[in-house]
Amino acid sequence: MVDSRLGQWLKLVVSLLLLLKTQGLYVGITYVKSAVAKGAVCLDGSPPAYHWDKGSGTGINSWLIHFEGGGWCNNVTNCLSRKKTHLGSSKLMGQQIAFSGIMNNKRPFNPDFYNWNRVKIRYCDGSSFTGDVQAVNPATNLHFRGARIWLAVIEDLLPKGLKNAENALLSGCSAGGLASILHCDSFRSLLPMGTTVKCLSDAGYFINVRDVSGAPHVQTYFNEIVTLHGSAKNLPLSCTSTLKPSFCFFPQYVAPQVRTPLFILNAAYDSWQIRNILAPGNADPLGVWKSCKLDINNCSPLQLKAMQDFRLRFLNALNKATNSSSGGLYIDSCYAHCQTETQEKWFMADSPMLGKMKIAKAVGDWFYDRSPFHKIDCPYPCNPSCQNSGLAPPDNSEKKPPNGSAESVKMSKLSCGGLLMLMGVMLA
Repeated sequence: MVDSRLGQWLKLVVSLLLLLKTQGLYVGITYVKSAVAKGAVCLDGSPPAYHWDKGSGTGINSWLIHFEGGGWCNNVTNCLSRKKTHLGSSKLMGQQIAFSGIMNNKRPFNPDFYNWNRVKIRYCDGSSFTGDVQAVNPATNLHFRGARIWLAVIEDLLPKGLKNAENALLSGCSAGGLASILHCDSFRSLLPMGTTVKCLSDAGYFINVRDVSGAPHVQTYFNEIVTLHGSAKNLPLSCTSTLKPSFCFFPQYVAPQVRTPLFILNAAYDSWQIRNILAPGNADPLGVWKSCKLDINNCSPLQLKAMQDFRLRFLNALNKATNSSSGGLYIDSCYAHCQTETQEKWFMADSPMLGKMKIAKAVGDWFYDRSPFHKIDCPYPCNPSCQNSGLAPPDNSEKKPPNGSAESVKMSKLSCGGLLMLMGVMLA
């Protein structure tokens, strides 16, 4: 009995130490105040912002530029609501945010990018950094200037060392993952000719598919975004020259023309797309899908069939975009959304694997040309490494106190104290 309790105690100690060791670095915010004069502002007119942890050692001239995600706003009403949050105003952004996963500064948890210059561009425009409308309605004071924000941040970083970049990776999660595709070639054009430039889209490959009621819900939604934000002129010309601009908000119509090496990381059963594209609330008025969307294990056989059909449509939409030998592909069969920003999915002992390869290793090998990675997982539920939480990275960046602050230390002491109390009970 004592041995059993001791074993549990040791497990708790190891878990605590691992948690403390992998906690991300807290990085302060930088406001691009000079951008305001150029009209490069958030929805509420506040300046754009980013967080930058400087590179060191062999990574001093390597840059990871990461777009924050957070959906979109497709009409004045929800843009007005959005501007009252950190996704529409830099005034409401946390002064410090934690860098974890691909942004982690510790080699054991981010082997290839830990010592790079790592920049997270905050998302406050609601258009995946594509909007540009000059006029501002005084009644709403909404500014649709996402494309200007993107350029203003890059212009601010160039003299800070980005102009000397030897390696550069443009990445993003969700709406940020879409931005990394839409801006991939323009990013390449903004950097010196000798720079090795590649792009990584995490959970940004949103597909054009009808919902469970048969309605083209996401097509209508994306059309409203592009129209409201005036995005058409900032979408890739290689696409808009042949298709309606709103179609060029879908990666399947843009990615085939992207010339810069592009790595697509996505769950075939992307939980955000299942919830909001395949089975959005207006297509499921009785809430039949509610339990299934929360946990894939709750899905009925008919719902699972619909999700398997979605996977096939996803793979079909992906097919033409991934023929390039310079590109990468990691399509697992997890029920997940965003896998680069959370440590447990990016690179930990129990992280998801595809072909015995963790995401961090696959991306690193691809970027450094050590080995290509181009794999698609077998259908659900074949991959036992999937965690299948279905959740995007928790939005704790605005809530957690700065690392080392009095409140942070207090929280750590409370956590440790609680654990010690639990140990005492177990060993009593």
